[in-house]
Amino acid sequence: CFCASQRSSGSPPLKPGLTFRVLWILQAFLDLAGSQEIYAPHSIRVEGDVTLGGLFPVHARGVPGMPCGDIKKENGIHRLEAMMYALDQINGDEELLPNVTLGARILDTCSRDTYALEQSLTFVQALIQKDTSDVRCTNGEPPVFVKPEKVVGVIGASASSVSIMVANILRLFQIPQISYASTAPELSDDRRYDFFSRVVPPDSFQAQAMVDIVKAMGWNYVSTVASEGSYGEKGVDAFMQLSREAGGICIAQSLKIPHDHKPSDFDKIIRLLLDTRYARAVILFASDEDIRGILNASKRAEQVGHFMWIGSDSWGAKNSPIHQLEDAAIGAVTILPKRATINGFDAYFMSRTLENNRRNVWFAEYWEENFNCKLMSSSKKDESSRKCTGQERIGIDSKYEQEGKVQFVIDAVYAMAHALHNMQRDLCPENSGICPEMDLAGGKKLLKYIRSVSFNGSAGTSVTFNRNGDAPGRYDLFQYQWNNFTGPGYRVIGQWTETLQLNIEDMQWPRGEQDIPSSVCSLPCKTGERKKVVKGMPCCWHCEPCDGYQYQFDEFSCKLCSYNMRPNANRTVCQPIPIIKLEWHSPWAVIPVFLAMLGIIATIFVMATFIRYNDTPIVRASGRELSYVLLTGIFLCYIITFLMIAKPDVGVCSFRRIFLGLGMCISYAALLTKTNRIYRIFEQGKKSVTAPRLISPTSQLAITSSLISVQLLGVFIWFVVDPPNTIIDYDEQKTFNPDLARGVLKCDITDLQIICSLGYSILLMVTCTVYAIKTRGVPENFNEAKPIGFTMYTTCIVWLAFIPIFFGTAQSAEKLYIQTTTLTISMNLSASVALGMLYMPKVYVIIFHPELNVQKRKRSFKAVVTAATMSSRLSHKASDRPNGEAKTELCENVDPNSKFPLFCYQI
Repeated sequence: CFCASQRSSGSPPLKPGLTFRVLWILQAFLDLAGSQEIYAPHSIRVEGDVTLGGLFPVHARGVPGMPCGDIKKENGIHRLEAMMYALDQINGDEELLPNVTLGARILDTCSRDTYALEQSLTFVQALIQKDTSDVRCTNGEPPVFVKPEKVVGVIGASASSVSIMVANILRLFQIPQISYASTAPELSDDRRYDFFSRVVPPDSFQAQAMVDIVKAMGWNYVSTVASEGSYGEKGVDAFMQLSREAGGICIAQSLKIPHDHKPSDFDKIIRLLLDTRYARAVILFASDEDIRGILNASKRAEQVGHFMWIGSDSWGAKNSPIHQLEDAAIGAVTILPKRATINGFDAYFMSRTLENNRRNVWFAEYWEENFNCKLMSSSKKDESSRKCTGQERIGIDSKYEQEGKVQFVIDAVYAMAHALHNMQRDLCPENSGICPEMDLAGGKKLLKYIRSVSFNGSAGTSVTFNRNGDAPGRYDLFQYQWNNFTGPGYRVIGQWTETLQLNIEDMQWPRGEQDIPSSVCSLPCKTGERKKVVKGMPCCWHCEPCDGYQYQFDEFSCKLCSYNMRPNANRTVCQPIPIIKLEWHSPWAVIPVFLAMLGIIATIFVMATFIRYNDTPIVRASGRELSYVLLTGIFLCYIITFLMIAKPDVGVCSFRRIFLGLGMCISYAALLTKTNRIYRIFEQGKKSVTAPRLISPTSQLAITSSLISVQLLGVFIWFVVDPPNTIIDYDEQKTFNPDLARGVLKCDITDLQIICSLGYSILLMVTCTVYAIKTRGVPENFNEAKPIGFTMYTTCIVWLAFIPIFFGTAQSAEKLYIQTTTLTISMNLSASVALGMLYMPKVYVIIFHPELNVQKRKRSFKAVVTAATMSSRLSHKASDRPNGEAKTELCENVDPNSKFPLFCYQI
């Protein structure tokens, strides 16, 4: 027995517990051998400074009771010889591992995981030291044991189930392993298989490629068939998982081929597949033998051409699975990791003979099988076979085609060699061979170098590993096709390198079908309809139309168009929403424009009249300076109508901001100054005969300008904070029917900003109204107090009607038209009221009664104040009289023939 506490100097520390039990199991295996040869009777040993292990399926699985079966010419011998070829190339390369010779210990797995585990115990022998303290030779001397060679790394295995079994034992002794064919996804688990790497991509990549192929074909209803075991079951699991993630692919049947199968098992699988006849596409993750069984069963069921086979890399571009079953394989799509034929290996292998290849202990058996002959020393019992001459030649006397994984075997050996080379360079900088530091480095350090290698492989493609030890996914896609000139054969139809590139026009279908055969559960939806997938059945769906502002994004979903778009008639794409603005010919614009034009004409007429009769008493008595200011404001109130209807641009929007509240501000600033002046004059008259301050024309203009400057300052701040711009409002007329939707081109002015711009003018208007109320008792000939009052009362009514209309239509589809028309008409009416009540009577007198527009006796401010005081006192006395008593008139300088006495007061 051997002790767990004693180890060779180069072995890594072992953990207690599970490791201890594993060592006892290993001891039991070794003790069974007793005094027999510790090495397997059938293995290849190549001497070298550094020894690599090799695991290859030289033989097929044996019948019950026998570990091994028939020799595997391609998967076994070709791959084994590829490793031997790579070793020869590396040992002959003076730049790679100079002065270091690579040796090998190659074992046969017999395509069985348990047998492979037993064989791989050979690799860990050197890491275990037996306790020989009690062992003595017959002469009493201690024995000398031949120490097994130390295996630093293992190339293999082929089948994923074998690699998994072997990886579990190799990781305990920290021996790195590089596989050339194992693609099971679970081997990507770096926590469980931390010393495992591979130069082929995992099945999760080829499963993704299969999903992409299925989707590219338009198939959504497929079945899966897997060989029992890690490779087949894990591959199908990966395909099903990825198909669920991709969506739209339903698994009709998921079937498994048992290990110990019979022909009836394959017939049953075909019957089950036919239960879902519309699922013609079948995903195959199966071994060569199982693929042959499936194709044979389809022929027996007379279903050749019905199924569309999609084979994994176990099928690839090999002839062995379809030998004499070519008609059943026509149309099959297969996947194979991207590879190239290694011409150097072809020359090497075809030159192998019984004489020059004695190092391969299985080559004689291969020779008999390949040339269908019998050697003199053969144990072959077939007496009908001819005798081998030894002069036969591979590729001449037998058919030869390089096996698909040869490239990856070579790349795996070179990856190990590059890792050893880099380790030697770092650990032995001054030594040309193996130094003690490298000899004691251990497998963990070598693994680090393996994971970091990067070189161009035998096919010219880069060989690298990710953090899980996986190679990047690069696949060639083949289809088995019939050619009238050359017969059936594989044809490259595309490739997959993270994305699919498939040349569908190069594909061929069985039964003479011209179009891609269907493998669907439901018919495609019409244009503008989406597929509503049946729960649990992503291949089956109901068709639902896209509605509202949705368009058909893909076959499974409708998406809303962006805010400025609407779907086209068949809802396949979005198109821009038409842009509108308030047009001049619109009824909503015609009315305010007509009123504004009348108002402008009237204002110009009044202004021209006042200018013409500027020095007449009526014009002078009305306060010429403020009258012109007021007329300017009225004119601007009319002008804003045209700016509100004009096509919005930056210039128009700028003028809108300026003139929106400016006209009203100028008008009501002038009126407020007037009413304030009247109020102060007559309030002052009640107290004294001295004139109040700031009642001169210059002072009045200064006050008015100050009030107007507040509005201009606000507009200036508005310009700075929010520069004028145009926007397109798509929400205003976004109707339920997208065909009626419109975008409204307008200035970037909100309803709140409009009210704020008018707010100051409204404040002036309200203040002016208050003064008008306070001066309502002032005689009408004193600076138009009563006309101003009537003007303000009417204006307030207009704007009180404006506010509910303006805000009440904020959500209306006609908001643009209603609000613009309401605002412009309100401003037109306000201007017209002021123009009509304050200026039209004067213009009437000036034009039609010029005899009244004459100079009267001027009175001093004292006389005016005296009259106002008497009026005030008499009004108080009048309130004490009984009702019906006659009123008293106080008039100065009355012309008895005049109908328009000046300075006449009714008390």
